[in-house]
Amino acid sequence: MSTLTMWKFDTADGAERVGYALRDATPQQRRLVADAVYVTWPVGARKPSTRPITGLDTQAALGESFWGLLFGLIFYSPLLGAAVGSAGGPMWGGLTGFGIDETFVNRVRDAVTPGTSALFLLSSGTACDQIRETLCFDPPTMVLNAKLTRRQESSLRDVFVD
Repeated sequence: MSTLTMWKFDTADGAERVGYALRDATPQQRRLVADAVYVTWPVGARKPSTRPITGLDTQAALGESFWGLLFGLIFYSPLLGAAVGSAGGPMWGGLTGFGIDETFVNRVRDAVTPGTSALFLLSSGTACDQIRETLCFDPPTMVLNAKLTRRQESSLRDVFVD
C-alpha cells in the first residue's frame, strides 16, 4: 500500500530545504520515495509554485501530469468551479476512485497559504516515517495522508504514466 503524504511547513522555504535534503540523501533513503514535489508560496505571491524533486526512482514516479491535476484541483478548483459550475463533480469522483478524496484536497487547500510551503510524497506507509526522522531538521507543522491501495496506485499509473 502506498501513501500520498503532505507535510506542511510554516515557512515558504521549509519544504524546499527538506526536498534538497531528500535529493541529497543516500540512495537507500531516496528509494523509499516513489515521487515527490514541493510547493512554495512566498508572502505576496498570487499563487504557489511547484517543483519536482529530482534524483528519485523515476520508474515509480507518477509524473508531472498527476501532480498538475492534483495541484490544479487543490489551488485552482475554486476558480474552476465558479467558471464551469457543477462540471467539477466528475473530477472529484475520479480522484476519489484513486484514493484521493475531497476532504484531503480541501484540507491541503486550507493549510497551504501564502507564507507556507508543503512537501508531497508518494511512498510506502512506513517510508514516510523513516524519511521524516532522518531528514526533517525543520519539522512539518501538519501531516496529511491519503492511503492508496495497490489497485488505486496501479490505476493512477495506468492513467498518468506514459
